[in-house]
Amino acid sequence: MTLERNCEGVLRRDCLKLGLGALMGGSLASALELRAVAGTGGKNATGCILIWLSGGPSHFETFDPKPNAPAEIRGEFQTIQSKVPGTVFSENMVRLSAIADKFSVVRSVKHNQNNHGAGNHYMMTGSPTRIPVSCGAFVSFHPSMGSVVSSQRGAENGLPPYFSLPSQTRSGGPNFLGARHAPFVVADDPNSKTFQVRDVTIPNLLTDARALRRRRIRDDLDSLRRFQDRATADPVLGSDENYQQALSLVTSATAQKAFEIGREPDAVRERFGRNALGQRALLARRLVQAGVPFVTINNGGWDHHSNIFPRFKTQGRELESVVATLIEDLDERGMLDTTLVVVMGEFGRTPKITTLPGSKTPGRDHWSSAMSILVAGCGPSSRPDCRSDGQERLYGHREHLRSGEPGVECLPEVGHRPQHDRLQPGGTSHSPGQR
Repeated sequence: MTLERNCEGVLRRDCLKLGLGALMGGSLASALELRAVAGTGGKNATGCILIWLSGGPSHFETFDPKPNAPAEIRGEFQTIQSKVPGTVFSENMVRLSAIADKFSVVRSVKHNQNNHGAGNHYMMTGSPTRIPVSCGAFVSFHPSMGSVVSSQRGAENGLPPYFSLPSQTRSGGPNFLGARHAPFVVADDPNSKTFQVRDVTIPNLLTDARALRRRRIRDDLDSLRRFQDRATADPVLGSDENYQQALSLVTSATAQKAFEIGREPDAVRERFGRNALGQRALLARRLVQAGVPFVTINNGGWDHHSNIFPRFKTQGRELESVVATLIEDLDERGMLDTTLVVVMGEFGRTPKITTLPGSKTPGRDHWSSAMSILVAGCGPSSRPDCRSDGQERLYGHREHLRSGEPGVECLPEVGHRPQHDRLQPGGTSHSPGQR
């Protein structure tokens, strides 16, 4: 297979490694080497927005259609030419096809974790589960991407470094990094007129001055040696970091302003879409704009074992409109060069269309042997599709990316230091990229 070079002088395969590898937990030092070779890499990233498509979206109905395949593989939808010559998407991706020069679609990702529990863990942490887990499992044997960023980046402007909307993903937790690096969950729907972020305002009866007096009393108690000694072993007394983070959150004007999505002009809110996903994407942009380094939008309902074609006419088109708007909005604000946008799920869907027993509408089953991931922003990620060769492949490419392979372009600046050893439970460590 011929490996062509892009305009920076980096191999296309390197481009893929640069864009995604360490988002899945791979080595970071090699990415910096590739970046040095390229000469002019992307700008430092200040934030990452991960749109997680829980259930595993079909790559056939989005970014990797097979127009020349038999009908039982091709499906109902036609293809459309994107702005990038030679790259076609499903007809559902109309707005994204028009701005395809602003993002990359990596079509060569594969792994061997073909159920939801294991697939979620692999893609969210970069590591397989230590033991076999069931399809419905919610497990964490390793910190998630957001938790790693949280542990190394820390809070800014009173805002936690890791958010998840409207819920934490299955394997989106901190594991041995500790509860303080779990995501701050915003459960309410920003599209609702009654939207509020719970527990981030001081009660009306508690004045700022009174709250500060309570804080000073706590500080005095914590300064006593006997409390400090006990805090080492007592998780309740040792939770001061959580307390400080909570206090910073409710007293920070920047944090409060970031949550006030009603400050956005009506035209902007309408552009994102007056639906839960659209308004969560807008809130994610506001959080990154305020200094939050990692925001996950947990968007479910992509496990299309049946009814796949009608669902994509609604759910799929809503998704692509929201993602296109987010990319355009970030670009117009000058934020796209410093913000990484990733859209992915735990795996792709089977080439062959199937119909479940008792169902009248066809769908596709789990398929971890091939999947597509959209990556936008942060310099080299904003390049035409690195691996669009037009071939009717049903498996990941021979030169495929596995979710634990080396390389990253943006995550070091988002928060993962290349020379930092990731600690294992018990205090031992290993070099980045090893498991």
